[in-house]
Amino acid sequence: MAPDAKMHSFEEVAKHNKIKDCWLIISGKVYDVTPFMDDHPGGGEVLLSATGKDGTNDFEDIGHSNDARDMMEKYYIGDIDSSIVPNKRTYIPPQQTPYNPNAKASEFVIKILLFLVPLLILGLAVTVRQYTKK
Repeated sequence: MAPDAKMHSFEEVAKHNKIKDCWLIISGKVYDVTPFMDDHPGGGEVLLSATGKDGTNDFEDIGHSNDARDMMEKYYIGDIDSSIVPNKRTYIPPQQTPYNPNAKASEFVIKILLFLVPLLILGLAVTVRQYTKK
């Protein structure tokens, strides 16, 4: 443990279990992996599944490369007393964003535009070709 490393309580670390605020416990160290959520090759959900418990086994079972282990250093924020981390994790359902009916409408508009815009460009190209041919 580094002399200036901050000691975190398990309760404090367990509160950071969201996509925009994610802390992990790996080998007695605490990592704030929030900036890495979008870049993780397995996806942010994999990291979220390791919150609220000691994620060492999850991390080691995957067989991370030395580069991945080196990368962890920039997310290190302190240590945790391993004796206070529970062996089993109590299930905490993931936070879901509320249903937004307008999101479906905007997806529909985007799909229509993806179809119509190329047709309009093609029509414009044919029209320009007809008038410049004469």
